[in-house]
Amino acid sequence: MAEAHEELPCFPGYETLGEIYCVSFVRDLSPEKVLRRFGVDEESLEEVAFDELDYRSVESMRDDAAGYIGAARVGDWTVVIEPGGWQIAVDDNTYAPVSRGTEVVSVCRHNYAQDTFAYIVDGTPVVWFDPMYPEERSGSDPDRFVAKMREVGLDPDHDIDGPGIDHPMESSFALASSITGLSFSTDLRSLRFLGAEPLGGLSGSSMQNQNGASRTLSDVLRAQGLL
Repeated sequence: MAEAHEELPCFPGYETLGEIYCVSFVRDLSPEKVLRRFGVDEESLEEVAFDELDYRSVESMRDDAAGYIGAARVGDWTVVIEPGGWQIAVDDNTYAPVSRGTEVVSVCRHNYAQDTFAYIVDGTPVVWFDPMYPEERSGSDPDRFVAKMREVGLDPDHDIDGPGIDHPMESSFALASSITGLSFSTDLRSLRFLGAEPLGGLSGSSMQNQNGASRTLSDVLRAQGLL
């Protein structure tokens, strides 16, 4: 088990994303294909720097979701950043098309709901849990990564009445690194992203339920029995 979070392979720059974000890794799809599967306004597609991506999302954010997202190629994976968002990690309307025929690893922080680690293959969540409570896993094969989880400090047998999980987000990125094989030696802030505005919702950022009302993360988690 890792003894200090400084030793964990975290993606440099993630700590600047604030209180809500989702960083996802999609295997063997180009940034353009990932964004189109996510559902974006294709007329808004353009290359942007990390700081611009974050700024635009903050400026256009609505109803607890990213107003602008970006994707960049890193090795065999495309990294997708949702500043202020969470949809790839949680919402089946998003992760199903994004993960079709491939696999997705997501690390999501949400200070006002719950954090999420997700491993999704071809539309099916295989491993899904809150990094603060790694013992409470769901998915089609929730025990697939228990050995890797122990190595990075996400104890799969964690006792909720015992000590808490130290550095859950850093450990989550370390787990993502172990699964993807990426070393995370590249700083997010040095990447050039293909950015775009998501479709749907009041301003292209919120999701809609069947009655036309916008759906927040809490709505989605509650519908899935996770809140």
